[in-house]
Amino acid sequence: MDRPPENDLCSICHSNFNIPCQANCSHWFCGSCILQVWDHGAALHPCKCPLCRREITLLVPREASSKQCLMVNTAEILQRIERYNRLYGERSNGLMQRMRDLPFLLRRLLRDIRDPQRTLPLVIRARVYLAMISSAIYVLSPVDIIPEGLLGIIGFLDDLIIILLCFLHVAALYRAVLLSRHGGS
Repeated sequence: MDRPPENDLCSICHSNFNIPCQANCSHWFCGSCILQVWDHGAALHPCKCPLCRREITLLVPREASSKQCLMVNTAEILQRIERYNRLYGERSNGLMQRMRDLPFLLRRLLRDIRDPQRTLPLVIRARVYLAMISSAIYVLSPVDIIPEGLLGIIGFLDDLIIILLCFLHVAALYRAVLLSRHGGS
């Protein structure tokens, strides 16, 4: 989803979105509202989503309209979002956090790959395609670490692990692209 749902309101201020930002948990907030939540929380930790209580380690602002770009407040909010992403975006959150972020990152990546208006660096595109193709070749090939013929359904375990590792790798690549776009690095 590139924008907040139609007729939806910010769950913090309960009004129309002003500089909408999507968190890595897929919830949408006004940029200033979610930054206020961060300001009133622990200074050295990322804020938690007011809806699902997951740690927010990445804020992706929707591209501001030309009217919003003229507002001085907009530039300040976008700079603070970049600062937030620089502080917490590259944080190693462990496997569980990465698994929770996987649907959000893969949905956005799929949209970016299909949209001709968006550009992904060629190196990132090549690495994504290479990871997907190599995992598909492994899954379809008769050679396995755990053979299905001997162990039956348990033999599919290595295929599932390879696919999961592929998706985690692709999500990590795309997270780096989002950080470079919205983290100012």
